Amino acid sequence: LCWRGTRDPNRRRDPKPVWRAGFRSASNSPQPSVVAGLAAKGAVLVEELDEIPDGAPVVFSAHGVAKSVMSEAKRRRLRHVDATCPLVTKVHREVEHHAAAGRKIILIGHAGHPEVVGTMGQALSGSVILVQSAGEAAIIPIDESASYGLVTQTTLSVMDAEEITAILRGRIPKLHEPSKNDICYATTNRQRAVAAIAPHCDAVIVIGGSNSSNSRRLVEIACDAGCRKAILIESVEGLDPLFLKGVTTLGITSGASTPEVLVIELIQHLSNHFEVSVEEVAIATEEVRFRLPVSANKSD
Repeated sequence: LCWRGTRDPNRRRDPKPVWRAGFRSASNSPQPSVVAGLAAKGAVLVEELDEIPDGAPVVFSAHGVAKSVMSEAKRRRLRHVDATCPLVTKVHREVEHHAAAGRKIILIGHAGHPEVVGTMGQALSGSVILVQSAGEAAIIPIDESASYGLVTQTTLSVMDAEEITAILRGRIPKLHEPSKNDICYATTNRQRAVAAIAPHCDAVIVIGGSNSSNSRRLVEIACDAGCRKAILIESVEGLDPLFLKGVTTLGITSGASTPEVLVIELIQHLSNHFEVSVEEVAIATEEVRFRLPVSANKSD
């Protein structure tokens, strides 16, 4: 699982409401079940700081926020916890580094995605060029005398990012790429795993939020790898029994931040209705661990 997927959403010491900046509701979150659970426990979901009363505690989502948002929280003295994924923070530091070096900055990502909004907000407004596709990479204006820095949204398809990077590399003489791939290890591992199992499956089910970039991409990868049908569901309740008609070998995977309990519930549901034999296919061992933000461990 990704870093945020391993954090306990029930971890709360303060009985007062906690505001969570980043998503208005569960429906536009990449992990609706977690967000809905937080809301049920008293978290108030907002997108802007002006919706939060002075002095209230606020948690910034794992996708990260723009520098202006962080500055405003400090100015208003909001008790805030920066829960930005460390891998996203790495990209933020790369943007800062490129800006300090006087380079033009190119971000490969999806317009409007919370992570992209936060990453573009690490530099002056208008100074980050967003490239969403290979087509865009081939036509964006390039100043061949300038130096460019390249960063990537962490939840992109590895193949798409590599294709776009190759095009930019061929067009930009002075392109400074990350020393290490920006894409999240959990995202990469799931994409590799789905590509490996999909050719052997009659169908693939991906469990994740309908707005999750990496979850939607897993469906595409399954189909591209040769599986005749694949769907994305947010939980077992979203499974149409007709989808399983004629299926004898079913692949199951989940988005990078999907709680494991949702996968377990799906397998249990299938076991209650069919004779099921489960085979786990592992292509990598995830041993990456990150510490919680210091402020998250404070009792006040």
